[in-house]
Amino acid sequence: MSSIRSSHQQHIAETHRSQRSGWLRAAVLGANDGLLSTASLVLGVAAGDATRSVLWLSGLASMAAGAFSMAAGEYTSVSSQRDAEEADLRAEAAELEANPEAEFRELTEIYRRRGLSPALAQQVAEELHEVDALGAHARDELGLDPEDLAAPMQAAGVSFASFAIGAIVPVLTIGLLPQSSRSIVTALVTLVALGVLGAVAGRLGGAPTRRAAIRLMVLGAVAMAVTSGIGRLVGVAV
Repeated sequence: MSSIRSSHQQHIAETHRSQRSGWLRAAVLGANDGLLSTASLVLGVAAGDATRSVLWLSGLASMAAGAFSMAAGEYTSVSSQRDAEEADLRAEAAELEANPEAEFRELTEIYRRRGLSPALAQQVAEELHEVDALGAHARDELGLDPEDLAAPMQAAGVSFASFAIGAIVPVLTIGLLPQSSRSIVTALVTLVALGVLGAVAGRLGGAPTRRAAIRLMVLGAVAMAVTSGIGRLVGVAV
């Protein structure tokens, strides 16, 4: 009996990766975009023989603009999702008030289709209707948890902070190093950071860490090579 109780307690405390999907997505996208877009930009500017002050200005401006852009985009997207969820809940509440019997039969049928016997399905639906009818319909009919709806401010804050944290790495690296080594060191630091970010994202998401890291590093190397080439060509032309 004690072993069953212990196992039950462990199951309650269990955390699933899918429960982190919202903030994890925002954090990974924000840090990746901040790191790669800012590194690519400052490397392109540096390839055009820009001065240190121009590098600082372009890097910090890119970091600020990107962080606010990410936050605004994430806030708008998640707000739309939240509005849709709340609209579904209002519609379901209205249906429960207008025709509770039909809604009860609908919930019973959902449980029956999931494998419960007709009698047990009806009993479960009755008990849940007595406790929280809207919550039961939201979870089992709409696939929503009324206590855990989309959070626009949280998503925006995570995106803003993660983008800024990712962007500050190449900004500080290229802004503090001497001209002779700033580009190559910034590119190497960025690739290492991308590899770490990819590995962490893969680990948290349950994917192979090496593949996730290599994928980000290859894409990052291509992006930095292209922008550096553009910067060099424009610098020579100007």
